[in-house]
Amino acid sequence: MTNDLNLDSPFILVDDDRPKASSPLSNTVKNKSKPTFHPSKDLSYTPGSISSYAHDWSSRGTGGSLTAEGRNFVDAYGRVCNLRGVNLSGSTKTPVNHDPENFPGDHRGVTFVGRPFPLEEAHEHFSRLRRWGLTFIRFLVTWEAVEHEGPGIYDTKYLEYIRKLLSMLPTYGLTAFVSMHQDVWSRYSGGSGAPAWTLEMVGFDLNALEETGSAWLNGHRGGGHTEEERGVWPCGYHKLAASTMSTLFWAGDVFAPKLRVKNEHDQEVPIQQFLQNAFLNMWEMVARTVGDLDGVIGFQLINEPHPGYVNVSLHNFNYNTDLHLSHIPSAFESFQLGAGYPTLVHTYTRSFPMPTKHTAHTLLNTSNTKVWRPDGPTQGRCIWEYHDVWRWSNASNKAVALRENYFRQDPQTGGKIDWYTDLYLPFTKTWSERVRKASSDSKLVLLEPIPNEFCPESWTEERRPANMVFAPHWYDLNGLFAKAFGNFSVNVQGLSRGMFPLKAFYWGQKGARDNFSLQIRNIVEKGYRSLGELPVIIGECGIPMDMNKGEAFETDDFVWQARMMDAMLTGLERALVGFTLWHYNPYNDDQAGDHWNGENFSWFSRRRALPPSLLYYEQDAPSLDNGGRILSSVVRPYPAKTAGIPLRFEYEMNTGTFTYEWANPIPGDANAKSPSTTKTNERKISKPPLTLHRPLLTRETEIFIPSQLTHGRNLIVKGLAQGDKYLYDERRQTLFVVTQDVVEPGRVHSISVSVDPAPRASFFVNDLWTDFGGHFMSVGMLFFAVLAYWVFDGLMSTEQ
Repeated sequence: MTNDLNLDSPFILVDDDRPKASSPLSNTVKNKSKPTFHPSKDLSYTPGSISSYAHDWSSRGTGGSLTAEGRNFVDAYGRVCNLRGVNLSGSTKTPVNHDPENFPGDHRGVTFVGRPFPLEEAHEHFSRLRRWGLTFIRFLVTWEAVEHEGPGIYDTKYLEYIRKLLSMLPTYGLTAFVSMHQDVWSRYSGGSGAPAWTLEMVGFDLNALEETGSAWLNGHRGGGHTEEERGVWPCGYHKLAASTMSTLFWAGDVFAPKLRVKNEHDQEVPIQQFLQNAFLNMWEMVARTVGDLDGVIGFQLINEPHPGYVNVSLHNFNYNTDLHLSHIPSAFESFQLGAGYPTLVHTYTRSFPMPTKHTAHTLLNTSNTKVWRPDGPTQGRCIWEYHDVWRWSNASNKAVALRENYFRQDPQTGGKIDWYTDLYLPFTKTWSERVRKASSDSKLVLLEPIPNEFCPESWTEERRPANMVFAPHWYDLNGLFAKAFGNFSVNVQGLSRGMFPLKAFYWGQKGARDNFSLQIRNIVEKGYRSLGELPVIIGECGIPMDMNKGEAFETDDFVWQARMMDAMLTGLERALVGFTLWHYNPYNDDQAGDHWNGENFSWFSRRRALPPSLLYYEQDAPSLDNGGRILSSVVRPYPAKTAGIPLRFEYEMNTGTFTYEWANPIPGDANAKSPSTTKTNERKISKPPLTLHRPLLTRETEIFIPSQLTHGRNLIVKGLAQGDKYLYDERRQTLFVVTQDVVEPGRVHSISVSVDPAPRASFFVNDLWTDFGGHFMSVGMLFFAVLAYWVFDGLMSTEQ
């Protein structure tokens, strides 16, 4: 290891014996030959005669590679592919040698080698994910993992580790996109992502962040599990450290033009240029390291981007979009706290029907601690005081705001700033060009908006990068915030956009399914309407395993978790989109959860699993299921590769039945662009374009049906047309369906699949009528009885 910076070199690597300015591996991209016809084009073909399986995304299973066409992912045979899998993994947010008691500690000496798990455990985990049909991976990397030691010093041991790990994926049929993860900017500001030196570079004292209210760090010391601390960590986005860093990264040239730091050539450069160049250089190293691997399909710029103070008022955050819980200083109050002035701030507690309410004021930073280091670029002054946004008046002994609308417009021109079009999208194009040049033009680039926002209409074709996939997140915000789920569910997405409250309330499992389906459909269809026909992947979606005060850990009855997961996956299936669940974390346990900010989302825990010596690794080996929870909800049938256009899929986990409809594609010009001529407001999930420009070279559709469901049962397939054939292979967990006619444009195929005997129901699918219908009828009968009595009594009185 070396701590010396060679400022004459554009890249400084941790291992001195490695070449400068290059990755630990070759950047060669293999040429892929054009696919031949799938064997099923032969009319004598027997279903399932190929050696692959439905959820195999290697070249073995796809005939080459996956590409984006219109709203679909398409394999080399022209089949539409439904990709579903997991985030791997939340464990990558913290280093292997994370020390909660001494955090932040020695931030330059951390190591992420072995995150998400050691190489020797890969066979177990990849085999398990293959068995569960979750073979599409959102592979998480953090900036800190790559460049923790200092600017331009890259941890090649970590880069070599992730290359070795990702090179294994095709053996198990897995494919991945690499996502640069962050929450609240950095571990050192309460989340994950950027290395500590980014904060030190602008003058923050890491050891003063918490005392000054600039960050909430107790979640990295084992906190976040008590009622008072539950769900506090996202509020770190509003605090001084994270908001300042995000503002400097995206808009330092606009809002902090006087802040300059020295680069690797000892030249003073603007802070935005320094941070963005460091980020791009780091990304290029990652792309060079893994970009030539067959198992890597693309890259995602950054997780849950945040604009910082851009367009924020000095005096308050937007209650409808920004979580208010515990101490919530305004931007102006944060400036005062960081500068060492004790300040009264609003304190919020949980409430109903609104999620939180202001209940008190709390005096913070009573120790007069300053968060700005005297040896920093502002010589100990607050960056925003340095830019004349505010100052402390000795005469009145209080802070004075000098530029009230500083972050709401360009301070130099007074013009409006749009974070997406002026800052975010231009940077995405620069990043995309860098990583695709370092790997391959065929790589997909995945982008997401600010959390809980629909895709803006400003993401036009000329503004966004080429080969883009829309990758938003979806969580049930009510369940996430309350860490609770029951018969009553709420459409927070609708309420925050003005929905009439009674329309936003749902009852029972059927209601939860409909509620979640509507919210997910809104996100997906808004994407289609803003972007045109581009693929959509839900990059994160999940449920808290410690919901309802963690009672399931005491009773071992996870029925409410199963119900919530089923409602969410039903919504995703109805939307006909792929997804990566949050998340698969082998280090999860019942007490500490995911070992990060009190979260507990992993439905797998290795502490509940069998030791590797007792495992079998075939797809139909149930020993791999040990350690999994609510698997009947998570591991479900789905059409992985369709010889046609998917129209509708509906699965009922309590009976093990599903229906699937798809249509023959309408051939298009192979050289034409993918987007359809469908009008913007008519782009719906229920009306997908039927045109495919890539020719359909197969008659075989492959549907994943888990061995968990079919073992010891008969599989029954109905609805096939004359001449259609099928085969179910439990060892490969695949239903192969060969249709006779794939030529007639628009012809619809429909099958219904069930098992006999049916599985034991996990729960009853209730709704308002099943639970209260009897009461409604009784009240109705009583009403009509009273009404009849009044009518009869009136008639009798008239006759008398």
